[in-house]
Amino acid sequence: MSSAEAWRAWEGRVVAGKFPLRQWLGGSEHSAVFLTERREQASQASQKAAIKVIAAAAGDAERQLSRWRAAAQLSHPNLIRIFEAGRCQLNGTPLLYVVMEYAEKDLSQILPERPLTPAEAADLLPPLLDALSYLHEKGFVHGNIRPSNLLAAGDQLKLSADEVTSHAHLDPGQRRRDVYDAPETEGGTISPASDLWSVGATLVAALTQNANFSGEASPEVSALQATIPEPFRGIARECLRLDPKRRCSIAEIAARLQPPGRSVPVEEQPSAPPVRHYRYTWRMLIPVAVLLAFVLGLYVFRQVFPQRASGSGEQINIAEAPEPTRTRTPAPPSSPGSGTSGKGAVLHQVLPDIPRSAMNTITGTIKITARVEVDPSGKVSAAKLTSSGPSQYFANLVLKAAQGWEFAPPEVAGQPAASTWLLRFRLRRSSIDVSPERVTH
Repeated sequence: MSSAEAWRAWEGRVVAGKFPLRQWLGGSEHSAVFLTERREQASQASQKAAIKVIAAAAGDAERQLSRWRAAAQLSHPNLIRIFEAGRCQLNGTPLLYVVMEYAEKDLSQILPERPLTPAEAADLLPPLLDALSYLHEKGFVHGNIRPSNLLAAGDQLKLSADEVTSHAHLDPGQRRRDVYDAPETEGGTISPASDLWSVGATLVAALTQNANFSGEASPEVSALQATIPEPFRGIARECLRLDPKRRCSIAEIAARLQPPGRSVPVEEQPSAPPVRHYRYTWRMLIPVAVLLAFVLGLYVFRQVFPQRASGSGEQINIAEAPEPTRTRTPAPPSSPGSGTSGKGAVLHQVLPDIPRSAMNTITGTIKITARVEVDPSGKVSAAKLTSSGPSQYFANLVLKAAQGWEFAPPEVAGQPAASTWLLRFRLRRSSIDVSPERVTH
């Protein structure tokens, strides 16, 4: 069996008597992550969580548990929380486990579908840098920044925390795994500068769907892909320097993100001109006196000529006149036997089931249109996309939703008839709207 099949075989088992392995979420030859449930207190309802199990390597188990327990003390809104870690056995195999906050999706699942837009990259970097700055200030390094460890939990981007290590517990046995690891990790050296290399490699991958540049020849010499816009190309170039001492800092990256993406601090804005204080003279009182005289005269006029002031006709208060409502609703179907042709209407609409993490990747509005053929019973008999937008992932979810719509069929000569509809979906980060329109032949 492959490693994935072997791990999947453990679905349904229970770890430490309290963490059921509900669903295999992914992993490698040496570890696996499952969906599980946890309760903070016995009286509370269970909550989703993720549990990672790894082989308990002889001589290294206690060291790994110590790392997890130290990471569990960390608290930052952009770090995945660690709840518990310990030892367990499954089928007689000694294992270590760590229970973490559940995340719906990670960046590595989005990139096969599409690269991030520059606006999305600009949204991704600040929370990543905030979490990384917090780790470094606390004396930790992450050591494994890559798309699979940038996760969406609810509406927040978070960095995994189960592989962080303190400066005091650096692993001399560390070896470079791929291009996301800094070149110096080949010799077991991990530092905050190593994390900055990983940030640069992750940024290249996010914007190009490809991070297969050479780690042997510095990308500062070999030009990065011309498709990477500024300031991201400059950030990646400064992060991916072979010499760790020459890599940019987190503060320098933040400075480059400031409009218009410069690598120098924003120039100090000139101070506002001093406020001039005016002395109130008699000339400034003239308009006030004129206004008071006008109000007083109007009052006297109304007292002397009340009928002329009020008028004999009916007054209309324009401010209270209701403004016409401008809404469009589908025309209701004609009742049977009315002798007219009903136009048909929507009875039941289905919105695409898009995870919150995927919605967070949307910038602006994604427009997708589906054409559905409806049979005389009001069910969708066929559906196809007439406009799929920039993402096949979202287009597929929209097409699936369109197939579940139901309609009140139009009537022809008193009998329900087939119809065709266009469903125009508009996907935004915070909402999904749809406008149905019947196609008349």
